[in-house]
Amino acid sequence: MSLKVGDIIPNFTAKDANGEVFESKDVLGRKPLVIYFYPKDNTPGCTTEACSFRDQYEDFVALGAEVIGISSDSVDSHQKFSHKHHLPFVLLSDADKRIRTLFGVPSGLLGLLPGRVTYVVDKNGVIILIYDSMVAAKHIPKALEAIKELVS
Repeated sequence: MSLKVGDIIPNFTAKDANGEVFESKDVLGRKPLVIYFYPKDNTPGCTTEACSFRDQYEDFVALGAEVIGISSDSVDSHQKFSHKHHLPFVLLSDADKRIRTLFGVPSGLLGLLPGRVTYVVDKNGVIILIYDSMVAAKHIPKALEAIKELVS
């Protein structure tokens, strides 16, 4: 089952790049979220996407939003990826693909790669934008535009 605009995101729990447990219920009700699913740490497109979110992270924070990246990579992989590229936002390990399945993120590239999908949700967890594209760099302006519309 895929989530749609207007749906409320499901609660989920995962370990972040520091091995700490992240629970979505701890941030819902407090701030809008940009949750982006990506295929793999340290690949060209995923590095471009993560670094673009990093470079515009202060714009998201200034609008009261938090950015969360999710892939099936391990906590250790996320920790190295985050440190290497100085990522200021949360990366979550979804090794069993449970969160990807909860959201209904489709596979990309003829089913060969995990999909690249960004969800923008208001502070109550209601989805206001779903952007599905393997073109990594396009996710950041789409998400920022949605956050700006949300707070205006």
